[in-house]
Amino acid sequence: MKHCIYTSLLLAFTASAFAQKNQKAPANPLNNYVSKVWVADQGNGTYKNPILNADYSDPDAIRVGDDFYLISSSFEDIPGLPVLHSKDLVNWQIISHALLKQPPFEHFDVPRHGDGVWAPAIRYYNNEFYIYYPDPDYGIYLVRAKNPSGPWSKPVMVMEGKGIIDPCPLLDDDGSMYLVHGFAGSRAGIKSIIAVNKLNKEGTKVTDDGVIVYDGHETDATIEGPKFYKRNGYYYIFAPAGGVPTGWQLVLRSKGVYGPYERKVVMDQGKSTTNGPHQGAWVNTQTGEDWFLHFQDKEAYGRVVHLQPMVWKDNWPVIGVDKDGDGKGEPVSTYKKPNVGKSYPKVTPAESDEFNSSTLGLQWQWMANAKATWMFMNPAKGALRLYSHKWPDGAKNLWQVPNVLLQKVPADEFTVTTKLTFTPNLKLENEKAGLTIMGFSYANVAVKSKKDGVYLVYTLCKDAEKGKAEEEQVITKLSSLTVYLRVKVSNGGKCQFSYSTDGSSYTNAGNTFTAEVGRWKGAKVGLFCTRESQINDSGYADVDWFRVTPNE
Repeated sequence: MKHCIYTSLLLAFTASAFAQKNQKAPANPLNNYVSKVWVADQGNGTYKNPILNADYSDPDAIRVGDDFYLISSSFEDIPGLPVLHSKDLVNWQIISHALLKQPPFEHFDVPRHGDGVWAPAIRYYNNEFYIYYPDPDYGIYLVRAKNPSGPWSKPVMVMEGKGIIDPCPLLDDDGSMYLVHGFAGSRAGIKSIIAVNKLNKEGTKVTDDGVIVYDGHETDATIEGPKFYKRNGYYYIFAPAGGVPTGWQLVLRSKGVYGPYERKVVMDQGKSTTNGPHQGAWVNTQTGEDWFLHFQDKEAYGRVVHLQPMVWKDNWPVIGVDKDGDGKGEPVSTYKKPNVGKSYPKVTPAESDEFNSSTLGLQWQWMANAKATWMFMNPAKGALRLYSHKWPDGAKNLWQVPNVLLQKVPADEFTVTTKLTFTPNLKLENEKAGLTIMGFSYANVAVKSKKDGVYLVYTLCKDAEKGKAEEEQVITKLSSLTVYLRVKVSNGGKCQFSYSTDGSSYTNAGNTFTAEVGRWKGAKVGLFCTRESQINDSGYADVDWFRVTPNE
């Protein structure tokens, strides 16, 4: 009887699949994607902050010729270390990931929320791009590439040690190389200090035990995220202090690498609405302008990226707008775009995906090192096939499952709609595929196989990171294997899930869910396909498209 029910559902799907396929919208090529929910370029020579209204935490950036490159923390997500490109510091797109698999490999084959890649730094030396990234449990790694679009080299350990974080190199005028870094109190047992180590000439290994060059315990608690520069004979360390949500941007300067360093607060919130404006990168344009990229913590929306004007006064930087002339700026909400010599079209990181390509969009990341058996790109069909994968032994909920495919929340308000067709394995029960908002607590709407057919279910898991069990609510039994799943996100991270069987009329599923942060990052949205038991084959979900649109 069970086989007959599934067979009839499969036949019904086959009869309607080709007609529904005609609803597919044209794909957006990578090089001209423009978000429908957030564009920083206002089209009149000005921009609005944030320039990246998504969780690109701990940004660092450089200019090479006429091109700007930005990287950010990626923690446990894979592929990691996203590399973004811009021509004008306002319009950005993802061009590659510098970390396709995270070492130690067995350790990161399961979710390690909040571990992995913390604040990295990117530099361009000897016609090559260098990215130094810290793993707070293992040490500082280096990856390199001739082309920022990749391929990137395998990670090399530069400095082994627990609790060493936030590295940034400096190539001095005489060819000497140094590495500045901070310490994570949770691992090192000490924080609020900045140290400098000597590197070999290749930049691949530290050669000494390092020297503490600044102690922030009295005035700049939780100083971290240092960036190293040299200008007009001064060594500068740009570093945030005071904590992520409420801190300030500090700059230290000295005539010597190892100090003594003078201290100056160069930006804080002031009377603006931008809290904790700090941790980022100084860049200049071809025309001689100076700019500063930094993040703002927006809780469930993540750590979003702002762009501030910057000027030098008495060999100190002033970041943002200094309204009272005291040498300390505050963030701007809108401003004239950087002068880079010409104008460029609007572009944003991709969000929607039609799955028409042979490769997955660069906006997508798994919650652990990926396996090839989790997905199949089928451009002939124009679909992403997600195979059900068994929950790890002992997993309490989806927070502990690696094959969850997610992307960053793209704006304060938006709607995600996806169309999928579920083909369960007839020998299994409790296979499940759906659309989820992930964080410390999560919710999702999904299709699930049972003995007598396929059901649509709504799932809520409060305090998932504490190992709490899911609460599942059966919404309805489905007569078709094709379903449209939707989540509408409103201000404050309020999420309302819904579903449709015809793609036009939607019915709410579950109560409003308030999105929550994850470990050191914002909530994420995406897809999953799981099962509870292991046999010799899996069912699968064919995802036709995933679209991010404004709220209606």
